[in-house]
Amino acid sequence: MNASAGTIGVALVLIVLIIFVLVVLVKSVRIIPQARAGVVERLGKYQRTLNPGLTILIPFVDRLLPLLDLREQVVSFPPQPVITEDNLVVSIDTVVYFQVTDPRAATYEIANYIQAVEQLTTTTLRNVVGGLNLEEALTSRDQINGQLRGVLDEATGRWGIRVGRVELKAIDPPHSIQDSMEKQMRAERDRRAAILTAEGTKQSQILTAEGQRQAAILAAEGDAKAAILRADGEAQAIHKVFDAIHKGNPTQKLLAYQYLQTLPKLADGSANKLWIIPSEVGEALKGIGNVLGTTTPDPRSDGQDPAARP
Repeated sequence: MNASAGTIGVALVLIVLIIFVLVVLVKSVRIIPQARAGVVERLGKYQRTLNPGLTILIPFVDRLLPLLDLREQVVSFPPQPVITEDNLVVSIDTVVYFQVTDPRAATYEIANYIQAVEQLTTTTLRNVVGGLNLEEALTSRDQINGQLRGVLDEATGRWGIRVGRVELKAIDPPHSIQDSMEKQMRAERDRRAAILTAEGTKQSQILTAEGQRQAAILAAEGDAKAAILRADGEAQAIHKVFDAIHKGNPTQKLLAYQYLQTLPKLADGSANKLWIIPSEVGEALKGIGNVLGTTTPDPRSDGQDPAARP
């Protein structure tokens, strides 16, 4: 009995020793991941900062605090009401990009650096936007971002934090101001549209008048050239007829006959109500009579003058 009890006691002691050794090993050997950092306290006092890799701690003497993320972090803060210089309340959403550069300072210089960054961003934003009116606040985002980043980076430097960027997600003015701005923008768009329409109408009328003027000028030039060509053609025709008549050496009889053939043409047309016979018609008829009297003598005549007959 005593021997078996002693054996059991030795076994229990060995089991306890094994468990103790395992616990010591677990507490002694720690692996720090990449882009992480750990702060070690020895007997409650800062001892060192652990870098990524394998490290050995003294069990029950050294204590490893929660690891810190060394990557750049993005924190979006809820909308904050801000009063502008012209006493309008606007709601502004902000996004802060920051990175822990000193794990020791981030652990011991500030209790909660994320909350501290949020509160510092809110107060700085109110100071910056409070000196601007609504229109400047809406159109000066880059300027506001730069001022916020400068103030935050300077204030968080002693906390072991570097602020990379500060962005304004949205600036929402009151609904009444939004309605007024929309009406103003709509009126401005309508004004620009009316101006463009009037300008287009003006240009169209100018181009139309210019086109009509050019068309009238071209038509007049065409009529003038056509009249000149017609006059030249008529002159050439008259000249050719005149030359042909002179070359043919017409007699007075032929001319009188052609003159009589031309007379009926004067009465052509329904508009001719009065036919005026020139005085030369008598002379032409006399010439024709003489011709006929010479060429076709009356058979009843004996060649003597009727007045001389007995």
